Amino acid sequence: MKKTVILGWLSVFSSAVLMNAAIANDDDSDLPQWANERIEPTRERVGTWVDNTSRRIDSFFGTRDGMNVENDSYLRLGQEFDWMEGDGIDGEVNLRYRIDLPTAEERLRLIIESDPEETQGTLEEQGSGRLANDQRDNRDSILGLTWLENRDKREHWSNDISAGVRLRLPLDPYVRFISERLWDLGESPWQLESSNRLSWFNNEGYSARTRWDVGRPLSASQHLRFITTFQWREEEDTLEYSEIAELNHRLNKRSALRYSAIAIGESASNPHMTNYYLQTRYRRDVHKGVLFADVIPELHFPRESSYEPRWAMTLRLEMYFQRQIQRNYF
Repeated sequence: MKKTVILGWLSVFSSAVLMNAAIANDDDSDLPQWANERIEPTRERVGTWVDNTSRRIDSFFGTRDGMNVENDSYLRLGQEFDWMEGDGIDGEVNLRYRIDLPTAEERLRLIIESDPEETQGTLEEQGSGRLANDQRDNRDSILGLTWLENRDKREHWSNDISAGVRLRLPLDPYVRFISERLWDLGESPWQLESSNRLSWFNNEGYSARTRWDVGRPLSASQHLRFITTFQWREEEDTLEYSEIAELNHRLNKRSALRYSAIAIGESASNPHMTNYYLQTRYRRDVHKGVLFADVIPELHFPRESSYEPRWAMTLRLEMYFQRQIQRNYF
C-alpha cells in the first residue's frame, strides 16, 4: 500500500514537471479568474499594510526619509503537508516575517525578525531543509540593531554586526557578527562564496558557522553548486559538517527544479556521517510572484537505522505579502 501511494505521488509529480517543462506558460497565474479576483485585493492590502507599518515605525526612530528608502519587510504565510514513511501525514501552518527598519543612519537598521538561523538547531535537526516548520518556536523572534557595512562582496569582505534581544521571557540578549565574500575563480565561470557567522545568546551560549559555496552556470537555465558547511554550538559542543551537491534547473519563467545529494556528519576527533539524503524539489510560481507551490520527494538514509532508506514527501503552499513583488525560486 505504501509503495502504491509513493509511486502515485511520484507519478503525479513527474507528470506536472514534464507538463510545465514542455509548455512555457506566458501567463502570470495558474488560478482561475474568480480566485484571482479574491486573492489579489487581499494580497495587495496586507502587503501595503506590512510595508506602511514598517515605514511608520522607522520614521519614529529616524526621519521621514524612512517613507521613501528601500524596504525589505515581508510576511510569509505557508501551509505544509508532510508524509514520512512509518510516521503518517502531518499538516502545519507556518508564519515567518521580517520587519526591516532603515533608520536615519544609512548603515544602521532596526530589524524585527522571526526564525533567526541560530534557533534552527543542529545540522542534523535541520536535515535536508525539506520542512519549513522544522525546529520552529513562536518565541524565537528577535529585535535588534544591525550595522551594515554594505561593501561589494566581490572586492572586499562585507561585515554586519548586530545586537538585541530575543522576544521571550526572560529576555535573551544576543550579539551576532556576519562576514561574507565572493570571488571569481580566475577566468573560469566558477565562483566561490564564503559566509561566516559568529553568535552569542545569553541563554544558549556561542555558536559559529562557516559556509563555502562554489558553483558555476552550466547553461542559461542550469546551475551547479557544491556547498560545504561547518557548524559548532556551545550547547552541543560538537563540530558538525555537511556537504551538498545540487543542480538547479529553470524549466521556464515560472517553474524550477532542484536535484540535491546531501551528506551530514559530526565530530572532529572521530569523524563519521550520520545522514544521507537524495532530494528533488519542484517549485512553481502559481500566481504573480506571490503564491508558490513546492513538491519535494526525498529519500533519507539515517545512520541510526543502519542507512535503511525512508521515503518522505512534502507539499507546500507559500504566500508572500510585501509591496514589491519578487519572484522567489530557491
